[in-house]
Amino acid sequence: MYKDNEITIRPMQDVDLPRVWELEFKDENPEWKKWNAPYFPYQSKSYEEFLPTGQQWVCSDNNWIIEVDGIVCGIVSYYWEHEPSKWLEMGICLHQSNSWGKGIGTRVLKLWIQHLFTTLPIVRVGFTTWSGNERMIAVGQKLGMQLEARIRRVRLYEGNYYDSIWMGILREEWEHEYKKIHSNQI
Repeated sequence: MYKDNEITIRPMQDVDLPRVWELEFKDENPEWKKWNAPYFPYQSKSYEEFLPTGQQWVCSDNNWIIEVDGIVCGIVSYYWEHEPSKWLEMGICLHQSNSWGKGIGTRVLKLWIQHLFTTLPIVRVGFTTWSGNERMIAVGQKLGMQLEARIRRVRLYEGNYYDSIWMGILREEWEHEYKKIHSNQI
């Protein structure tokens, strides 16, 4: 578990499953899906349909809960793009719009990146988003991440083409950035 004042990230527990289902799969057309890879199909699920997947997330290393003031409001995750070379990508979803635009995502990813570099033998962590998600790109920039790739006009959403954006940070860059962040808080 990692904390930053009212924000906590922690492994998912059985007790979290109803809330995670509610945030992730209950609604037919959730607001968060307009920003989180909206070009990929989305399908709501009943709680019973969700449960086998949700139970795999319980106590997993790669899907953690985001809590703000003790209320589950999202998920932070990672996956191996190529595990033999330790190529890891991360993701975040703050499901409720009332948690957007408050710096929560930046603070959560700061905790998550520190956790990943502390617990895994990786040299880089990154994420992929799309050019329509300007807030996610800004989060990456605030965290000291570099634009590593821009694949132009490959994400079709509502009749418009957007770029696929890949951002990342190396361990040594993070350690430098992390020291700078913490020296500013003293």
